[in-house]
Amino acid sequence: MKLPLYQLDAFTTRLFGGNPAAVVLLDAWLPDAVLADIAAENNLAETAFVIPRVDVSPLRWFTPAVEVDLCGHATLAAADVLFRYRYPSLDKIVFDTKSGELAVTREGALLRMDFPARPGQPVAVSDALAQALGARPREAYMARDLLAIFDSESVVRALRPDFARVAALDVFAVIASAPGDTVDFVSRFFAPGAGIPEDPVTGSSHCTLTPYWAARLAKTRLSARQLSARGGDLQCELRGERVLIAGQVVEYLRGEIDIEVPAH
Repeated sequence: MKLPLYQLDAFTTRLFGGNPAAVVLLDAWLPDAVLADIAAENNLAETAFVIPRVDVSPLRWFTPAVEVDLCGHATLAAADVLFRYRYPSLDKIVFDTKSGELAVTREGALLRMDFPARPGQPVAVSDALAQALGARPREAYMARDLLAIFDSESVVRALRPDFARVAALDVFAVIASAPGDTVDFVSRFFAPGAGIPEDPVTGSSHCTLTPYWAARLAKTRLSARQLSARGGDLQCELRGERVLIAGQVVEYLRGEIDIEVPAH
């Protein structure tokens, strides 16, 4: 069986920036173990598996270690592949996912995702969190991820987390965020327990970041930057219980996987 494979850099305008994601197109779902093996072999933060359909396309996301319930940059990459190679006349792609139906619209080179908002609830700043990050945040909020708020971009940029301690926290991931020097807010994302020590650019974290910063800054449209080594830029907008997250995608490679799938 030969499967089309694409690798793209999401939330960037330049090759080797943003967050790389693999996109694999399928005719039907393969066994979960095979999907997991492909994602582990790709060894990228996320591999998106898509069954292309003109109305609603089923979509799943896998890290090298686990399947996840929401991933922004791989959704952006999957939409780019479908717009580019399967449905060039469409301006909207809808995916069926573990987080419900997710729409991506095309506005020139910009792709805009419509995701559920995931506002965090205030929690105490624990010693374990401060030790894991190597600095004590001023506030913390729990959603799917634990959001740690710091005072300045320079503090977030300088964090050197202890990934073993981060993985030991009872959370999927930790987001570190602060006001930005040239954008509304900055962030970093650590998920060593899911096989991603530091994610280059994380769409799903902005489902939690956007409600927080929209309330704090009293504005619904926000510019964001993720401060990883590769870096990435996002445009975010809070619309009630939804978050619009926009960015650009650059294609890196096209190829195919040659795989033998065991009989069911």
